[in-house]
Amino acid sequence: VAIAQELFDAYENGAFVAQPPSLRPGFDLNAAYEVELRLKQMREAQGHRSVGRKVGYANKAVWRVFKLETLVWAHMYDDSVHYTSGGAGEVRVPHARSLKVEPEIVFGMKRPLEDGADAAAALAAVDWLALGFEIIDCPYPDWKFHPGDFVASFGLHAALVVGEKVQVTADLIPALVEQLASFKARALKSGELMEEGSGKNSLKSPALCLAELNSAIRKRFPEEPLAPGELVSTGTLTAGHLASTGDEWRFEVEGISLPPLILNLK
Repeated sequence: VAIAQELFDAYENGAFVAQPPSLRPGFDLNAAYEVELRLKQMREAQGHRSVGRKVGYANKAVWRVFKLETLVWAHMYDDSVHYTSGGAGEVRVPHARSLKVEPEIVFGMKRPLEDGADAAAALAAVDWLALGFEIIDCPYPDWKFHPGDFVASFGLHAALVVGEKVQVTADLIPALVEQLASFKARALKSGELMEEGSGKNSLKSPALCLAELNSAIRKRFPEEPLAPGELVSTGTLTAGHLASTGDEWRFEVEGISLPPLILNLK
């Protein structure tokens, strides 16, 4: 409870947490998810509601480094998810400390997903997909943290900007299975290419990442599976890039038919 209150206060006030919880005795990933659940209860007590989940560590090479069995996640809320008009959105992050932007694929769920699903089965449970920019903010100095610290600090989530939605219909699924594993993603800042990534950077495909998230949630919280209407932000396709007020970011793709997304940080 004390750790949850400390991290909640840091989130509310834009303060730094000098010592990540992972450096404290008895704190592990199980404790981190207990903190995350407590943070959700505290946000709900403020009148906010969870609208989906965001993924972290969607890279199996990183799992080996941190001895993870699967990816990690945290909830997103109604005041942190923003929908664009015409593919462009503005966001202001209150109490920002050190922001980064991450280009991601976002899914909207239409029905529950069975455990052990493949990419096609995952997409069959999806209502729509879109490009998204997640804005993350780190309460730990110098961006130094472990997976449990990530989970216990809202998954570093500050905001998510969702681009134009494309409906996922049954006839599109075979092509999407191929495209999501191979498409190219480009993040541009003020017209300058910052990095090119790929769908394969999210657990070989954002659709496979969705399936892995579903299985991980069902294993840890079987009473709280992904539900219809939830959003899932499936992990960054490039490195996170430092961002600041006044930036204009553009996320564009090649090899999959999704409209580009423009983010203005205010």
